Amino acid sequence: MIGAALDRDGVIVLPDIVAASGIAKLIAALETAEITRASRGDAVFGARNLLAVPAIAALAKTLSPLAGDAMRATRGLFFDKTPGANWPVAWHQDLSLAVAERHDIDGWSNWSMKAGVHHVQPPPELLARMVSLRLHLDDCGADNGPLRVLPGSHAMGRIAAARIAPLREEIAEHACLAAAGAVLAFKPLLLHASSPAKTPAHRRVVHLEYAPDGLLPLPLRWA
Repeated sequence: MIGAALDRDGVIVLPDIVAASGIAKLIAALETAEITRASRGDAVFGARNLLAVPAIAALAKTLSPLAGDAMRATRGLFFDKTPGANWPVAWHQDLSLAVAERHDIDGWSNWSMKAGVHHVQPPPELLARMVSLRLHLDDCGADNGPLRVLPGSHAMGRIAAARIAPLREEIAEHACLAAAGAVLAFKPLLLHASSPAKTPAHRRVVHLEYAPDGLLPLPLRWA
């Protein structure tokens, strides 16, 4: 289990989790995988449905002890920043889950379809029980558009958009710098953002979301 730091701050960087040889194999697997990609020109800056890739599914299982006991990977995403795809991400919380079918349930809202998969926003108390793990495939320094977070904001539940600017005045933001092979663990309700890279190069990350067994109410199923 990641421990008290994650509960307190909502984020922690765990260095040296995957060796360089393992990173190289993951990069090769992603380059040839049949997954839904988003690109600008020849630069792929995102991809969905990564758990369908055997190498990523195996990685998710290997990393699951970092998320806690009886946690399972529920969604896998890929992000990158390159000279051709170097974009800012506004302050936000991760509010959506990927599920197999749509079932209208009280408290579950904002249904959408992304890459052929149903997504829905659950009650925030369910999101509070989840953990996201981001494996860095490249070094991410201060000039490479690192994730920026407001530590402790995950404990505030779902935060209205109008509250974000005042919170940025109240809480000192933290840039999550990480070397290749490190895992960034954070809570989905943590307010986070990123700026365009000042010196854009690859900033590839595999983003995996974990949930405890029995989180979804029937008849919902994970995608």
